[in-house]
Amino acid sequence: MAQRTAPILKKLLSGTPSHLRSCLRPITYMPRPGYHAAKPVNPITGDGIPRPVTLIPGDGIGPLVTGAVEQVIKAMKAPVIFEKFDVHGNMNRIPDEVMDSIKRNKVCLKGGLITPVGGGVNSLNVMLRKELDLFVSLVNCFNLPGLPTRHDKVDIVVIRENTEGEYSGLEHEVVPGVVESLKVITKFCSERIAQYAFEYAHLNNRKTVTAVHKANIMKLADGLFLESCREIAKKYPKIEYNEIIVDNCCMQLVSKPEQFDVMVTPNLYGNLVANTAAGIAGGTGVMPGGNVGIKYAIFEQGASAGNVGKPKMVEKKKANPVALLLSSAMMLRHLELPEFADRLENAVKRVIYEGKYRTKDLGGSSTTQEVTDAVISALE
Repeated sequence: MAQRTAPILKKLLSGTPSHLRSCLRPITYMPRPGYHAAKPVNPITGDGIPRPVTLIPGDGIGPLVTGAVEQVIKAMKAPVIFEKFDVHGNMNRIPDEVMDSIKRNKVCLKGGLITPVGGGVNSLNVMLRKELDLFVSLVNCFNLPGLPTRHDKVDIVVIRENTEGEYSGLEHEVVPGVVESLKVITKFCSERIAQYAFEYAHLNNRKTVTAVHKANIMKLADGLFLESCREIAKKYPKIEYNEIIVDNCCMQLVSKPEQFDVMVTPNLYGNLVANTAAGIAGGTGVMPGGNVGIKYAIFEQGASAGNVGKPKMVEKKKANPVALLLSSAMMLRHLELPEFADRLENAVKRVIYEGKYRTKDLGGSSTTQEVTDAVISALE
């Protein structure tokens, strides 16, 4: 099957217009911050030695989709070994042994962790990002060949600041019935996320970086974010820089998404923009994502990372594993295993293109296992 479809895919890709050629580069590429510095952080243990990775299956559909990844990694004989931990979103904190594992391995793959709405339980997803200083969230929203969507020519990379803003968690009740929630924006965090966005654009031959903001209302906080982006933009004169107000951005995304290239955002806006862009390009079930900092990285479903699916989906075992499989390819690139990443990414693309095995969210009726088996069969 793989040999028969390879010429078709090659022909399909060779006919892509020049302004879309960027999507022919690995869609699962995510550079590490500071990697080109004098002493880059390198989580690799050495040639031929299996790379230990912390695995958190999570809640709901998490064990299904992480199980799919384990099967594919094993089928490829990729030099990766998983240290698996049982963590759930209703816990008050991440267990010490899990944090020790992540800090030792420097790389983690996780399924969704449910976040209770209201109450006093904090999001473990946010807690992980803050404690490990994973200041970059990257979601690549793109059209997969063979998957029909309302818009074509979508290839958007959303780069979101991951540690501050409305997610700072600084809330208190001033008097009964009055709650104050603080939004924190700093020049340091704004500059480093802008730097990452422009460096990503430079490394990937991207043409435009768009800063998303609400500085017309939050003049100091979002004003500082824009000021920081403008200063970084001056260092990259060959990359076009523009700005867009977040509400207009959402309208433009659903009407003309092809106008966007790389988008850099504060924390909350990035969550909204990434989910909107993912919905336009095929849904959250196919969009890969990663969170990286100077020392550590966590890879998970790109958009709606806290979505653990409905109980009925879990019961019928029909969760879509594509997003986490592509996120795993992103992880393999981070581990400097590009050959394995290419094999995994190409196999997933082939299965989507052929269209025989798709879960319900993509218009099919396949189970998680059937999609996983198809990806394994498509491996070259």
